[in-house]
Amino acid sequence: MDITRRQGLAGLAALAATPGIALSSTAQAQTRAETLRQVTGGAVNTLDPTMPGATRESFGLSMNVYDRLVAFGTKTVDGNLIFDHTQIRGELAESYTVSPDGLKITLQLREGALWHDGTPVTAEDVKWSLDRAVVSKSLAASQFQTGSLTSPDQFRIAGPRTIEVLLEKPDRLALSNLAVPYAIMINSKLAKQNATADDPWAQKWMQNNTAGGGAYTVENFRPGLQVTIARNEKWKNGPGGALPFFKRVIVQTVPEAATRANLIERGDADLSIDLQVSDITTLQQRGKVKVASIPQTNGFSHISFNTRVAPFDNVKVRQAIAAALPYEDMFKAALFSRGRKLFGGDWTGTPPTADFPVPMPLKTDLAKAKALLAEAGHPNGFSTTFAFGASQAAISEPVAALVQEALGKIGIKVEVQKMPDAQFNTGQAEKTIPFYTDAGTAWLPATYYFFYLYFTRDQRWNFASWENPRITELANKARFETDNAAYEAECKEMISILADQVPLLMIWQPNMDAVMAPTVQGFTYQFYRQIDFRDLKRA
Repeated sequence: MDITRRQGLAGLAALAATPGIALSSTAQAQTRAETLRQVTGGAVNTLDPTMPGATRESFGLSMNVYDRLVAFGTKTVDGNLIFDHTQIRGELAESYTVSPDGLKITLQLREGALWHDGTPVTAEDVKWSLDRAVVSKSLAASQFQTGSLTSPDQFRIAGPRTIEVLLEKPDRLALSNLAVPYAIMINSKLAKQNATADDPWAQKWMQNNTAGGGAYTVENFRPGLQVTIARNEKWKNGPGGALPFFKRVIVQTVPEAATRANLIERGDADLSIDLQVSDITTLQQRGKVKVASIPQTNGFSHISFNTRVAPFDNVKVRQAIAAALPYEDMFKAALFSRGRKLFGGDWTGTPPTADFPVPMPLKTDLAKAKALLAEAGHPNGFSTTFAFGASQAAISEPVAALVQEALGKIGIKVEVQKMPDAQFNTGQAEKTIPFYTDAGTAWLPATYYFFYLYFTRDQRWNFASWENPRITELANKARFETDNAAYEAECKEMISILADQVPLLMIWQPNMDAVMAPTVQGFTYQFYRQIDFRDLKRA
């Protein structure tokens, strides 16, 4: 699909062509200045982010259309704005308190808050929304479990604008879960009008319709193609009660990365976050765009072993491979060094911090690799496959070539497998791929949560199929730990075990490169790896 300049501006031209509206050149310029156009290779496929199969783009849109009770704060790192999961502020709730024992969260709703249809937000709406999250068959239920939110009985109306959340144990991430994309607050009266006996939570209707009260309303939705949203002039739930700068936002799917890059450079589009690294470098050299390059602080790329099968069930084999890989060469070839290294950590034993991900003590040492392989009983090496998903080829193909070359030096013969995404995802979920590269992102980047999500239980996100009783014990203990010193000690021990046992190799955090018009300001890296239009403005 090729987008011409004229087609690219069709959304804006439609504004001027609306019957009964005649725009002067000045008005058209103002309209363009107050309209943001994002071009993306992905697509918004549903307006309900809790539906299975919802895309990341759908998550991002929902953050602007629906409010949550609370939201994460922001901080500046290396001159860039990023979310701060340690700072939680009110959104639809103007304030909250946590009881000293951690078993009750009390949220006070904003006075005068309205839904998009103008009706007032009530505690009953919030109760219904939370009940829906834990009861309906949706993505919300499984995520809420990570904060010990599992039953409607935990949500109680304690006053006209007061909601209480009750916990059996003081879960460290209960409050944080109320800020994730799934925690949408819904106009329950409108949703119920469109519910059925077979669909009591209006899930089918909400895939193509909204019942929210967020900063933007949906003007037009063409699934997989384009969404246009308009500013909600009655929104009061942002920091300081301020409205977003942009009156209208157009999110358009443009599959070809080169076309997206061309649209940004010519000024026909304002922002894209999924361009090819080679295109970004070229655009920067030409100097017509602005680029915010921010490491994905809650994500990681990795090389994983299936620790259930030979020879990768042998820790010395894993350690040998860890010592053989050319990390710096992979970083340069795959990412053009655009990211944060998670290798080369200068520590052994206890890590310097309880934060995670942290640069791990992974360094290239072929002599050590050969010795470890011999100790593992494979002095002459062995044969294996190394896989990656086709959609990640631009990054993973250089990695695979360098893995193949490096392991050949210690006698391991590697066959590279570039798999269709469906085949790769199925093989990964069914634990049939022995050795591969992929990436993960944790919405809630607490150390215990990373380990609970990626290194415990027989489930999809345990990439390495790793079973370590001590890790399981520590993760479950840290989850409910109220003593901060004890929590840090538990986290450091988990990191130390990971560094020793290397079920997978944390290799880097790629940058999110937001390529934008020079006039766009305020881009913030968010935990859901999409754009928060509420933060942006035009100079």
